[in-house]
Amino acid sequence: MAIYRLMGIDYGEKRVGIALSDPMQIISKPFVVLPNNEKLFEAISEIIRNENVGQIILGLPLNLSGEDSKKTIEVRAFKKKLEEQVEIEVIFYDERYSTAEATDLLKEMGYSPKERKKVIDKMAASIILKNYLEDRR
Repeated sequence: MAIYRLMGIDYGEKRVGIALSDPMQIISKPFVVLPNNEKLFEAISEIIRNENVGQIILGLPLNLSGEDSKKTIEVRAFKKKLEEQVEIEVIFYDERYSTAEATDLLKEMGYSPKERKKVIDKMAASIILKNYLEDRR
């Protein structure tokens, strides 16, 4: 069995949420929110090296009918660029309800709207990764 972490990514125009699994790929934890700027790929590569990441699970925001939206096309372009920058596999995973689920969870946990804004992206990434891990079992 592989002993490396999986990285979940929730891509956004301004911010990119990152979550990591444990090395046994059982648990998903929110990790960090990165600004979507010229240093993004460098930051992702550094996390991959430092945290022993062996695969990336990238949330694909399909619309409710399962078709591509403007956002989906952006994420597909991001995946292409990411694959040019990292030497590990990048897999799409349907993220249709991850942000809504993350918002609900953070509300339940008592986060104010201002606090939620700071962590929503890494929480959504964690939900994408958690759902991927559960589907794989």
